[in-house]
Amino acid sequence: MKVPGQAILLRIYTDEHALLGDRPLTDVIVQRARDARLAGATVLRGSKGFGQAARLHDHRPFGLNDNFPVVIEIVDEEPQLRAFLPTLDDLKDIGLVTFERVEVLRYGGHHTGAPA
Repeated sequence: MKVPGQAILLRIYTDEHALLGDRPLTDVIVQRARDARLAGATVLRGSKGFGQAARLHDHRPFGLNDNFPVVIEIVDEEPQLRAFLPTLDDLKDIGLVTFERVEVLRYGGHHTGAPA
């Protein structure tokens, strides 16, 4: 990824219970992003949410059957992310997938030099 510059933030929405076989979907997606040599990925756990089915994902009393919403964020250049998207086609428990344009100000030790 070129730094500084414009990039894309790919967001993938799912939940903690989503699996591919016996592996958490979050692990599968992050590993695939790493294998694709994307710039980076982060898994964020939400406290409450719902999607298309309107089923509420949240904390249950005594922690029984908790199923929190999860967002995986991946930032890279648009061509790399568009090439990555087909690697997710076999993952049925993905909800919403979005792209958002972002400006990368710093990546690792590289930065724009703009005042903080």
